[in-house]
Amino acid sequence: MNYFELYDIPISLKVDANIIKQKFYALSRKCHPDFFGNETDDEQAEALEKSSHINKAFKIFNSFDETIKYLLQLKGLMQEDEKYNLPSNFLMEVMEINEQLQEAKMENDEEKIASCKLQVASLNKEIYESVKEIVEYYQDDITSEKELLQVKEYYYKKKYLDRIVSPSLNH
Repeated sequence: MNYFELYDIPISLKVDANIIKQKFYALSRKCHPDFFGNETDDEQAEALEKSSHINKAFKIFNSFDETIKYLLQLKGLMQEDEKYNLPSNFLMEVMEINEQLQEAKMENDEEKIASCKLQVASLNKEIYESVKEIVEYYQDDITSEKELLQVKEYYYKKKYLDRIVSPSLNH
């Protein structure tokens, strides 16, 4: 059983946070191990395992990026520790922003730092725009593998951008 089935929601790249919260509380009340204290060891172990899955699914569904990653893994389009090759033009653009940011921080130039933040926000928006319709209107068994591979590239671009640039913006 996958996490979408566990939560009894449609497979989607973008889940409704309110529905996830409602489903989480309902499932937690139904399957919490504390309610199985008088049951057999097997039933207690099963409740504990199901509770663990409920919690892990909740954590995944509360992260847009983790939901995308989970769905792509579910579809066999992404491996856990996959090495993904991003386009060199994207890598160069991010590195350039990162260099500008490092320089601005060394100079303690708030105006240049703010400019770098705007560049990052703009790039984040640009990379999302290329997959926005796929993400927003995803339909299981209708959305093509080609479209999901575009989402995969978006995921890795966003992850790279977050990892390289975001920590620099927070210091």
